[in-house]
Amino acid sequence: MERIFESVAGRVAGWAGRPPAFIFALTILVVWAVTGPMSHYSDTWQLIINTGTTIVTFLMVFLIQNAQNRDASSMQAKLDEIIRATSDARNGFIGIEHLTQDQLESLREAIEKDCGKDSTNHESVERLLRRT
Repeated sequence: MERIFESVAGRVAGWAGRPPAFIFALTILVVWAVTGPMSHYSDTWQLIINTGTTIVTFLMVFLIQNAQNRDASSMQAKLDEIIRATSDARNGFIGIEHLTQDQLESLREAIEKDCGKDSTNHESVERLLRRT
């Protein structure tokens, strides 16, 4: 069941971000708007678009979140492998995505402190920003 959901979620999330999906949604809105005068802009006419968009939004949240979770997990696994394979890297960084936000902030501050005063000197970043 999980594999089927992931497959469907990946396909739908991939399709939803493409121009045909936008054109499809726009077409539905145009058809809905054109039918307004025919239905005298009734409550039912308004309810159709409200219900439809609510249902689609509700379902898309789960599908897109599933795709993002898989992308983030695969990215984290790749980064962990790079850390593991690099001899000078600190293997203790593997799995830090499981830390709390406060723990991550403390770790970031400790790393910046460990790097010395250069970590707060962002001249190269500022130079790069001036070029753009």
